[in-house]
Amino acid sequence: MMRRTANLMMRRKADLQVGLYICLLLAVFVEAGLQVGLVAQAAGAQSHGRLFPPEDLGLLESPDRDEWQQPDRIMDALAIADGSSVADIGAGAGWFTIRLARRVGPNGIVYAQDIQRQMLEAIRRRVAREALQNVQTRLGTGSMPNLPAASLDAVLVVDVYPEVDNRVAFLRNLATALEPGGRIGIVNYKAGQGGPGPDIRIDSAAVEADARAAGLRILARETLPYQYLLVLGR
Repeated sequence: MMRRTANLMMRRKADLQVGLYICLLLAVFVEAGLQVGLVAQAAGAQSHGRLFPPEDLGLLESPDRDEWQQPDRIMDALAIADGSSVADIGAGAGWFTIRLARRVGPNGIVYAQDIQRQMLEAIRRRVAREALQNVQTRLGTGSMPNLPAASLDAVLVVDVYPEVDNRVAFLRNLATALEPGGRIGIVNYKAGQGGPGPDIRIDSAAVEADARAAGLRILARETLPYQYLLVLGR
């Protein structure tokens, strides 16, 4: 009887140890899963958190945007005229692309570039509705804009600069697409000026420093109601 009782106690102790070991393994697996999930979440936020969400494209089409964006003034500063070859970087839904296409006319060309395919699809639909024949879409990646080399009169970057990670490389790559005398226009919201636009903003001095590091010169500075325009060249 005593031996049977002792054996029973030993089996119960062994079962308890096995149970504790299984619980410990489960806890380790759960912790590992949480860590993997957090790493993946952080990586996703780092890669895509700053990109403009395609589902919010309507926010870029406010009826008063022409008034405060002043597209004609921006295009004038970049010397964009009939027959010009230009690029709209981070074109979104094509608000500026359409205006560029009308300015350059049928003898010019506009490359509407974005790194999100949904944006390019929206632009193609818009261009078809407008019956424009002088717009081509280009899919970029990171700091690589995917533009034809040494062929553009102007490159326009509106409200996109804060989303770029390697900004000096980005500017260098844009410069390779310019013809001699070509210009790059950087339009950003002024820091701390309120109005429309994102919370994350870049001071013009930081853009100028990037431009110099990329081997570019500051050709002109313009002040818009909520934004600034820097015109860069080689």
